[in-house]
Amino acid sequence: MSDTRRRVKVYTLNEDRQWDDRGTGHVSSTFVERLKGISLLVRAESDGSLLLESKISPNTAYQKQQDTLIVWSEADNYDLALSFQEKAGCDEIWEKICQVQGKDPALDITQDPIDESEEERFEEIPETSHLVELPPCELSRLEEIADLVTSVLSSPIRREKLALALMSEGYIKKLLGLFRVCEDLDNREGLHHLYEIVRGVLFLNKAALFEVMFSDDCIMDVVGCLEYDPALVQPKRHREFLTKTAKFKEVIPITDSELRQKIHQTYRVQYIQDIILPTPSVFEENFLSTLTSFIFFNKVEIVSMLQEDEKFLTEVFAQLTDEATEDSKRRELVNFVKEFCAFSQTLQPQNRDAFFKTLANLGILPALEIVMGMDDLQVRAAATDIFSYLVEFSPSMVREFVMQEPQQTDDDVLLINVVIKQMICDSDPELGGAVQLMGLLRTLIDPENMLASTNKTEKTEFLSFFYKYCMHVLTAPLLANTAHDKISKDLQEGSTKINPVCPDNFQTAQLLALILELLTFCVEHHTYHIKTYIMNKDLLRRVLVLMNSKHTFLALCALRFMRRIIGLKDEYYNRYIIKGNLFEPVINALLDNGTRYNLLNSATIELFEFIKVEDVKSLIAHIVDNFYKALESIEYVQTFKGLKGRYEQEKDRQSQRLNRYRRDARSMDEDEELLFNDDDDDDESEAVEKSRMEEDFADSYGKYMEAKKGAANGANGANNNGKAAVSPPASQAVTPNNSSASSVKTVALPATPVVKTAMVGLVDYPDDEDEEEEEEEEEEEQSPRKRPRLSS
Repeated sequence: MSDTRRRVKVYTLNEDRQWDDRGTGHVSSTFVERLKGISLLVRAESDGSLLLESKISPNTAYQKQQDTLIVWSEADNYDLALSFQEKAGCDEIWEKICQVQGKDPALDITQDPIDESEEERFEEIPETSHLVELPPCELSRLEEIADLVTSVLSSPIRREKLALALMSEGYIKKLLGLFRVCEDLDNREGLHHLYEIVRGVLFLNKAALFEVMFSDDCIMDVVGCLEYDPALVQPKRHREFLTKTAKFKEVIPITDSELRQKIHQTYRVQYIQDIILPTPSVFEENFLSTLTSFIFFNKVEIVSMLQEDEKFLTEVFAQLTDEATEDSKRRELVNFVKEFCAFSQTLQPQNRDAFFKTLANLGILPALEIVMGMDDLQVRAAATDIFSYLVEFSPSMVREFVMQEPQQTDDDVLLINVVIKQMICDSDPELGGAVQLMGLLRTLIDPENMLASTNKTEKTEFLSFFYKYCMHVLTAPLLANTAHDKISKDLQEGSTKINPVCPDNFQTAQLLALILELLTFCVEHHTYHIKTYIMNKDLLRRVLVLMNSKHTFLALCALRFMRRIIGLKDEYYNRYIIKGNLFEPVINALLDNGTRYNLLNSATIELFEFIKVEDVKSLIAHIVDNFYKALESIEYVQTFKGLKGRYEQEKDRQSQRLNRYRRDARSMDEDEELLFNDDDDDDESEAVEKSRMEEDFADSYGKYMEAKKGAANGANGANNNGKAAVSPPASQAVTPNNSSASSVKTVALPATPVVKTAMVGLVDYPDDEDEEEEEEEEEEEQSPRKRPRLSS
C-alpha cells in the first residue's frame, strides 16, 4: 500500500475533558511489523519525531466529523483526534480506515452503535445484559456517576448503551430527586457533580431522554442543575429569570392547553441551548444536534397548531386593524405576528407556502398597510420585518395586492408609498431600517422575479403602476435637495465653493445615496420607463448637482448614476447629455479634486476611459469641442489625449469621405463648363416649357413650319441663321466625339421638346432676339462663379 502524507494536528482528551494539542505533522497509513497491522503514523513536521503510532483495529469505532476531523477512542480514558488541513487528506485516510475495517467510506462512523446481530442478541438475552451498569442513585455515588457519564461521550457505542440504561431504570427522575436534596442541604460538591451529570446526559444527544428531561415536572430541575457550574464562584439564577422575569404574553387567549405547554417548553429549551450551555467546542458541536432538532420540530408543531386554529388568527388580525385597539395591545399583536412568521421559516417549502397563503387570505397586507403608517417606532420596525418575510416569500403576491388597491386621489395610502415614506423618514442615524426597506423595494421592482402569463405581463403592468403612482414619492427628497441649483449657480458664478443646496447633513446624504442606488438599479433594468422619467424630470441634471457635495460617497453615487446611463450607449441619452451640457459638473468636480489620487478621481477617469474605449462618437466630439482646453493639462493618464486622438481620427475619416466624391480641379474644368451650359439650357427650356408649352404648342408648331418654308425661299435667311445657332450647344452637350447629324437626332431625342421650345420662343418673339443673346452672354459670365460653390 502506498503512503499518503497529509498535514494534521494531533489532539488527545485530557482528564478535564478538554482537547490538548500534541503537535502538527504529516499522517500516513503504513504496515507496522511490531504492531502486526496497518497503522496510522504521524511524524512531526519540525523534527520528524513520531507524534502518533496507532494500529487501525477492526473493532475500534472511528468517527469522521466536519469533513476534516477523525475521532476515536483507544482505551477507556484515552481519546484521540486528527484535525486535517485539507478535506482530501481526511477523505484518503478515512477510506484507508474503512478499507481495513471493511466498512463503507460513505458512513461517518465505522462501527454502528447497535448492528443487526446485536439487536437479535438483545432480543434473546435478558435486557440488562447489554447495558452499562449504573451505580446506585445515591448522594455518595454522585462522583462515580459523573465520571461514568463523561467517560462515554467519546464512544458512540457506549453513549448508546448508557442512554438505554438511563431510560430503562427511570434514572433521570431519581437524579433530579437527589438535586433537590443537595440544594436543601446546600451540598455544593454534590451539586457540582450533578451539573457534570446533567450536561453529559444532554450531550448523549438522545431525543427519548430529552422528552423526559424537558417535561413540565422535570425541566426546571434540569435548569437548576445547570446553574451550579463548578467554574463559577456563585451559581446563576436561571430559574428565577424563567419564572419571574420572563413573562408569557397571550395577545389572544390560547384555549388549547397542549399548544400552551408546547410554547412554554420550546422557550425554555431554547433558553437552555442559547444561554445556559456553553458554546460547544469543534469536537462537541455534533453532540447537541438532536437538541437543535427537538427545538426545530417543536416550532413546526406550534406553527401548524396555530395555523389550523382559524378563529385565533382571525381575531388577531381583527384586533390589529381595529382603530379602537390600544397602542400597547397593537404592539404585542404585531410582535406576535413577527415571531409567528419567524417560526414559519422552520417549515418545509410546501408547508411554508400554505402558511403565507393563509396569512394572505386573513388580510396580512391590508393590516401591514395600516400598521406601517403608525407613529410607534417599535410597531413599525416589527411590521417591516413581517413585510420582509412576505416579500422574500412571494414578491408577486405583494405586487398583485398593490395593483388591486383602489386608486384613490391620495397616493400616500398605497402600501408601496407607505414603505417608501418609512424609508425616507427613518430616524435611525445609520438608516438601518431604510437600508432594509430599500432592499425590499429593489426586490419588488426587479424584473427578474416578475412572471409573464399568457393573458397579461406582470412586468409591464407593475412598472407602469410604479412609475405613475410611486416614483414621484421616491424621488421627492432628491428633487427637493437639488431644486434651487440654477439660483445658486447664478449667485456663485465662477466660484468653486460647495453648492449650499447640497445636503451637509450626513443622514440626509445617506438617504440620497440610497435613493440614487435604487435609481441606478432602475436605469440598468427598466429601459423605457426610467428613460421617459429622466427626460421629463431632467433628472440627471438634478442628480449631478450632488457632485458638489462635501460627502464624497454621495458625489460618487451621482457619478455612478451617470456612468450607468452612459454605459447603455443609448444615443437618446447621449443627445440629452449633450443638449444639457451635463458633463460640465463632472469635469468641474474632477478639476476641483485637483491632483488628489482618490476614488472620485479614479471613477471620473474611468467614465471618460469608457467613452474612449467604446468610441462613443457623439460624446467624444462634445467633450473635445467644449472641454479639451480644460482637460489637456491632465497628463498622468492618456485618457484625454486618447479622446482627442479619436476625435481627430473621426474628422479625418469624414474629410476623406467628402473628398471621395470630388475630382481633381484641373481635369474637371472642361466637363464642368459643359455641365453648366447644359444646366443653363435645361433651366431656360424648363421655364419656357412650364409657362407656354401646353397652351401654345399647336399654334407654335404651325408657325415653325412656316418659318422653315420661308428659310428655303431666303426671305428671312439672316434671322434663321441666328436662330439655328442656339441648337448646337445642346447637341454637343449630349453627343461627344462630334457625332454625325443622324446620331445627334437619335441620342438627343428626349431633349427634342427643349429644342422645339427654343424655336417656339424665337418664332413667337422675333423682336427679343437681342435680349436672348444678352442673357446667354450673362449666363456664360455667371457660370464660372457657380463652380467654386459646388466644388467647395
